[in-house]
Amino acid sequence: MKLSFIYFLLLFFLFSFSFGQNRFEIKNGSKIFDVEINVENCFKENCEGNGVVKLINKVTKKIVQTFTSKNLYFYFDKNQNPTVNIIQLYDEQSPLIFDDFNFDGTEDLAIRNGNNSSYGGPSYDVYVSNVSKTKFFLSDELTKLASENLGMFETDSKRNRIITYSKSGCCWHKKSEYIVEPKKGLKLVCIFEEDATDGEVVKVTAKELIKNKWKTTIKKYKIDEYYKN
Repeated sequence: MKLSFIYFLLLFFLFSFSFGQNRFEIKNGSKIFDVEINVENCFKENCEGNGVVKLINKVTKKIVQTFTSKNLYFYFDKNQNPTVNIIQLYDEQSPLIFDDFNFDGTEDLAIRNGNNSSYGGPSYDVYVSNVSKTKFFLSDELTKLASENLGMFETDSKRNRIITYSKSGCCWHKKSEYIVEPKKGLKLVCIFEEDATDGEVVKVTAKELIKNKWKTTIKKYKIDEYYKN
């Protein structure tokens, strides 16, 4: 009995020690917070597995909030550290994205939860800030956008738009734009589709919501001309 208990403790401490070695600090991602990341498994080029993300107030140095991720997947930068705030379609997407996702003037946070979006791309849990409660809360709507499209969505702060990308095979692509309506949520306002599935012509469909009515424009181009650049 004693030997079994000692063996259990030994395994626990070995696991804890191993997990603790995969610890990273990010100080340049947020204006307000420093971040401490702990992740279960790290290899030569990347880390993955269960992760813990701690937000630390830059002024007080106190932990503000702690998050968990089932798969905090990321590759290293040239200094063997995780990147932050990078969103590149079909390329690098950081484990942490700080941005104002709902355009209310406060910093929000997206945390990578694996590769569950379209075509095995990055997926994220998206948290929005609640200033009155000084905490971040999971947004189901934004998390869905960051899980069902081609990786993390983009934001256009000049137009207050959230932008997603999707595709089907090589020859059909869609760009969608959303606005955030206060106390209502997301509203789709623009769709841009490129359909080259017939092999000769690209059918370009643009839809825009104007005064709650969709205006649709359809144009066709020869593939060689449309994609020459």
